[in-house]
Amino acid sequence: MRVLVVEDEKRLAETLRWGLVAEGYAVDIANDGPDGLELAVSNPYQAIILDIMLPRMNGYRVCAELRTQGITTPVLMLTAKNGEYDEAEALDTGADDFLSKPFSYVVLQARLRALIRRGRTGGSSVLTFGDLAVDQARRTVMRAGQPIALTTKEFAVLECLLRHDGSAVTKREILDEVWDMAYQGDPNIVEVYVSALRRKVDAPFGRHTIATVRGVGYRMVSDD
Repeated sequence: MRVLVVEDEKRLAETLRWGLVAEGYAVDIANDGPDGLELAVSNPYQAIILDIMLPRMNGYRVCAELRTQGITTPVLMLTAKNGEYDEAEALDTGADDFLSKPFSYVVLQARLRALIRRGRTGGSSVLTFGDLAVDQARRTVMRAGQPIALTTKEFAVLECLLRHDGSAVTKREILDEVWDMAYQGDPNIVEVYVSALRRKVDAPFGRHTIATVRGVGYRMVSDD
């Protein structure tokens, strides 16, 4: 899942990035309001963590502009300020939740997971494809009733393929969703993770559901 962090405290922004990446998120960072707004409008994010006290354009204005443009991505607003009026203003401008600094990282993670769950159509956190079930909230994978252990990145690549519901997904799209905009490595890293998924998710069950689309990328196909 791809998340945008808009935070001018660079040390905090990097700390959030590393923590969220360890949890399987792809994370982009902006350090001021206009840059955050541009990224939020231009890219599909599952959630936005937005500081209120930002240079050039504060978080209230960023959030209000997103809603004006029809961007419905869940927003978790952060602030060093406190008080019910600040919280009320954040919610009134379109934020979905509010967290005061200093905050517990464990609480931030829980709030973020809740926002992402609520932002999904129907509110379900489980992606299914035949007898394959991926629970995005619990970070678990089951096939034919048997649990499958995946690494964080393997889980994220599988989740990406399932979210596209059988449509072909390019390597670039997978990199953008599973890694982040800062990734400058070999795009063939995607092939490595797809091969690992086939060994774990398909081969033990005699399935061939992760298919290569020549010249494009990959997609999920039914064995039926």
